[in-house]
Amino acid sequence: MEILIGMLLIASFFVLAWYCIKGYSLMVGFIGITVIWFALSMLGTLISSPEFIASNPVLQFGEGTNVTFMGIFNEVFQGGPEGWGKILINFLFGAWFGRVLMDTGIASTIIRKTVELGGDKPMITIILLDIVTAVIFTAMTGAGPVMAVGVIVLPILMSLGIPKAIALFTFIASVGAGSYLNPVFFAQYRAFVLDPDQLLDFNLGWFANRWGYAAVIIAVVVSIVMTAIYLKSSKKSHAWAAQAAPQAQKDAPGYALVLPIVPVILNIAFEFSVIAGFLIAGFIALAVCGKFNKGFRENIQYVNKLMYDGTVDTAPLVGFIACLPMFNTVAKYASPYFSTVLGPVIPSSELFICIIFAICMFFSLFRGPLTLVGCGAATLGVLKNVASFPAPFLYCVFAIPTITGNLGSCITQSWVAWGISYTKTDSNDFLKLSVPNMYVIGVLLYVLTFFTMSGLGAEWFVQ
Repeated sequence: MEILIGMLLIASFFVLAWYCIKGYSLMVGFIGITVIWFALSMLGTLISSPEFIASNPVLQFGEGTNVTFMGIFNEVFQGGPEGWGKILINFLFGAWFGRVLMDTGIASTIIRKTVELGGDKPMITIILLDIVTAVIFTAMTGAGPVMAVGVIVLPILMSLGIPKAIALFTFIASVGAGSYLNPVFFAQYRAFVLDPDQLLDFNLGWFANRWGYAAVIIAVVVSIVMTAIYLKSSKKSHAWAAQAAPQAQKDAPGYALVLPIVPVILNIAFEFSVIAGFLIAGFIALAVCGKFNKGFRENIQYVNKLMYDGTVDTAPLVGFIACLPMFNTVAKYASPYFSTVLGPVIPSSELFICIIFAICMFFSLFRGPLTLVGCGAATLGVLKNVASFPAPFLYCVFAIPTITGNLGSCITQSWVAWGISYTKTDSNDFLKLSVPNMYVIGVLLYVLTFFTMSGLGAEWFVQ
C-alpha cells in the first residue's frame, strides 16, 4: 500500500509540472498539490502496513501520541504560511526600496552616467551596462523595477544598432546575474532548504564570501562573452523605431549613486537586517534627492504610495510565496512514501547531483521541475527528504536553475514576457540566445558548487 501511495504522489508531481509549464497560477497550483499530498499521506496512515508506520515516526498520530489529525491539518494549512511571514515582509520592503530608487532617479542616473562612459563604442557600453544592471539588481526586486530600468537600457542599446533580441538577452541576463546576491531572493530561497529555526545559521555574508561573489562574476562575464559572440555573427540593426524611453528627471546627486548597494553591504559586512538596510538607504535616498520637500502629511502619503506601488509590483509572487509553505510542510508527511519508491534510486553523491542538474538545466524553463518558483519546490522536497545533503549545497543546486534558468532566461518570467512584448522580439529568437548562455553559466556554477559547497559546506553546517 505504501508503494501505491508513493506512486500516486509521484504521478501528482508530474501533474503539477504540467500545470506549471502551461503557465497557470502557481498559487492555486500549490494549494491543489498540498491538498492532494495531505489527503494521500493521511490515507496512507490508514492503509499502510503497521511495520511501515512504526518505522516512520512522522506518520504516527492519534491514540497513544501527542499528535492529532487536526493538529497536523492546522500545521500544514496555518502553521506553514505563518512561519514564512518574515520572508514576505522582506520581499515587500525590497519592492519598496526598488520603487524608491526608480522614483528618485538614482537608477536612471546611474545608467545615463554609464552610457556616457561607453561613448559611441557599443561593446564597451554593453559591458558597462551589464555590470551596472547586475549591481543594481543585487538590491532591487520585482517586475516593476526591472521594467523601469528596461525602458531606459533597451532603447539605448538598440539605438547603438544592437539587434533587439540581443539587447533584450543581455539586459535580462544581467538582471539574473545580480540576483545571486539579492538579499530578498536569498532569504526567499534559503527558506526552502532550512527550517525557520535554522535560518540564522546560514547568512548572506557567509554565502557571499564562499559562493555568491564568484557566482555574480561568472554570470556577468559569461553573459558579456556570449553577447559579444552573438554580435559577431549578427547583422547590425537599424535605429529602433518603437517607442523611446520616457524623458527622465534630472540627475540624482553623485553621492546618492552608491545607495543601491548599501543594503547588501550592510547585510554582508555588519549583519544588518535586510529590512533595516532597505529603510536606511531608502530614506536617505528620498532625503538627498529632494523628495521630502512638501508638508509632513504629503511626505507620509508619498512614502505610503511607494509601498503600495511596490506591493502591486510583487502581488502575484506574494500569493505564491504565501501558499508555498503549506506544500513544504506537507512534504514532510509525504516523504516516507517517496522514500519507499525513490530512495533506492536517488543518488547520494554530491558530484552526481551537480552533473545531473547541469545536464538538465533545460527543465528550469517553463516553471519546470528544477526552478523553485515553479514545481522545483516539489523536487527539492523529494530530494531533501530522501537523501542527506547539506543545506548550503542544496541551496546552490536549486538557486542556479531558479535564477539563471528562470529569472534570467525563461519567457514565462513576467519581466521577460514584458521585454519580448516591449521590444517586439520573437520568443524563439530570445530562447535561442538565452538557453546556450544558461547552460554555460549553469555548468560553471555547478563546478563552483561542487568545490565550495559539497564537502566544505557539509563540514561548516555540522559545526
